[in-house]
Amino acid sequence: MPVEKLFSLFNDTAEILQEELHCTYLEALAETGENIFQQQVMQEVSEIAKKRLDKKYEEVPLAAYSSEEIRRSYQFAILKGMKEHVQSNHQMTPDTIGFFINYLIGKFMEGKKEMSILDPAIGTGNLLMTILNGQGQDVYMEAYGVDVDDLLIKLAYIGANLQMQAVELFNQDALQPLFIDPVDVVVCDLPVGYYPDDANAENYTLKKDEGHSYAHHLLIEQSLRHTKPGGYLFFLIPNNLFENEEARRLHEYLKDTAYIQAVLQLPLSMFATDQTAKSIFVLQKKKPGVKQPKEVLLAAFPKLSNKEAMDRMLVKMEKWFIENK
Repeated sequence: MPVEKLFSLFNDTAEILQEELHCTYLEALAETGENIFQQQVMQEVSEIAKKRLDKKYEEVPLAAYSSEEIRRSYQFAILKGMKEHVQSNHQMTPDTIGFFINYLIGKFMEGKKEMSILDPAIGTGNLLMTILNGQGQDVYMEAYGVDVDDLLIKLAYIGANLQMQAVELFNQDALQPLFIDPVDVVVCDLPVGYYPDDANAENYTLKKDEGHSYAHHLLIEQSLRHTKPGGYLFFLIPNNLFENEEARRLHEYLKDTAYIQAVLQLPLSMFATDQTAKSIFVLQKKKPGVKQPKEVLLAAFPKLSNKEAMDRMLVKMEKWFIENK
């Protein structure tokens, strides 16, 4: 299987470099990804290790594989590394969610052959890469990604290179000023938690009056700032987003700046607990001439294994798009 062969390439060479460089598996994975892209060993390693690496790289030529095969195998290697080196900010958006957000982008942006897209919390880049690979050759996407974690942004950079996707990446706090022009589409698996920089939070309408503000609320505001009028935002949000003490302020802010298009609850079976369950939240930034849809698309996904229920839901969604778009 192509994905298994590629995973073995990433995994075996990362393990060699991990031992040689005395680093974590994820750091070694980024290094081997750079070697594969540059077609040479870039690090100072022993002669024996270099021969082993060269042999592995020659056995599995990257040009023989599709971007999706590369993304999936690279993703599996990252997931292995995350299990060994767990951090709360090391998370990856599941493929299923990425595929569905890509479907939604295609429906809301139907007919548009050129667009710009931003992920302000790109992490390892799996969500954005799933979308870029899924759009096909007939759609040109100018892509941007931001993340404060230097290792995650490096993994995203390596992944984009290996998949031959042009993405401009920024290693910074996404809530600080971004030197990125407004885009047509924002996608973001919102990192949920408190934002520690109270001074910078003062620049946002959605700051809390006392204590640390919610980072995910501020990211919604920052994303709307960097979306073109009439542009769309696709967020992965916690199901309880509108149940905390700041919910009223968030609701009022959204009422002033955007139209809610859809709230799609993902299957609870995808998450470890009901408390960690999420939904896809779709907004359109207000613009003269753009109107609120007749009704917001509200739906709860059935189990993905239930084909009949999924088909019924997709029919319902298609009907909504015909009547509202």
